[in-house]
Amino acid sequence: MKKLNKLTQTIALTCAAFALSSTLSTASAEQYVSIGTGGVTGVYYPVGGAICRLVNKDRKQHGIRCTVESTAGSVSNVNAVKSGDLDVGIAQSDIQYNAMHGVNQFVGQEPYSDLRSLFSMWSEAMTLVVRPDSGIHSIEDLKGKRVNLGPIGSGTRAVVGDMLTAAGVKTSDLALATEMKLDENGTALCDNKVDAFFVMIGHPSSNVQDPTTTCGAKLVPLQGKWVADMVAKSSFFSLAVIPGGLYPNNDQDINTLGVKATLVTSASASPDKIYTLVKAVFENLDEFKKLHPVLNGLNPEDMVKQGLSAPIHPGALKYYKEKGML
Repeated sequence: MKKLNKLTQTIALTCAAFALSSTLSTASAEQYVSIGTGGVTGVYYPVGGAICRLVNKDRKQHGIRCTVESTAGSVSNVNAVKSGDLDVGIAQSDIQYNAMHGVNQFVGQEPYSDLRSLFSMWSEAMTLVVRPDSGIHSIEDLKGKRVNLGPIGSGTRAVVGDMLTAAGVKTSDLALATEMKLDENGTALCDNKVDAFFVMIGHPSSNVQDPTTTCGAKLVPLQGKWVADMVAKSSFFSLAVIPGGLYPNNDQDINTLGVKATLVTSASASPDKIYTLVKAVFENLDEFKKLHPVLNGLNPEDMVKQGLSAPIHPGALKYYKEKGML
């Protein structure tokens, strides 16, 4: 009987050890792919979450878990991908181009020739939101006003600098130039701490909805020869329109400057990981489009051709060729 008990204990311990070994083996086999997004109240963060939701839905089959990181935005995401801190990042099409060529925000750095594209998504519109009593009706009217230009590391801040230069407005012309985070914009405007703020974003957006509802904030057109010149000089810029009636107290269409939101990675990123991520999105595109309003109008043909300055990553290219998309 004692021998039987010892045998039973031995078998139990062996089984426990095998189970633990299997668990550790499974855990170690699981791979991760991280996506850099933006502020938690913006559009990038929930869209990154939507991508991860589709990837993680089948992680038992492919063994890849997707995680989302909140960041300062486009510039930070490109730099984090370059340093290896992130696998993938959402970035404006202009930021993608600038990183590839070592210009504007990336002056002084070697051109990031290892940057790679996955696909583009929605169009983003530069949006100037002002207090109703600010007297601001154009970008030139910002002189002498308190303006939030967007946080350092964001695509908003990068493009605003280019726009001010093109329009002949210097930062020193402003009464106050702040660089607050995205989720601070509406409160600062309605509390009369700033007269205006810029945000490059897809619409509709809660960051614009809140101040237009709370304190009657107005959207101001960004138009004129200076905008036309920016579009003519750069293939990644386009003219955009924010539809009238989308927000309270703003019934007129707003003409402005636009870019594409794109997904980027590094040439060194695992082809299997990138293939899995891209496949998860395109195989579930109808579901993806329902996960956030800015995704409603996505067209798969445009996603693989528009706004992509960097070469397409081999993992993504493999999927597109399999499906006859490229």
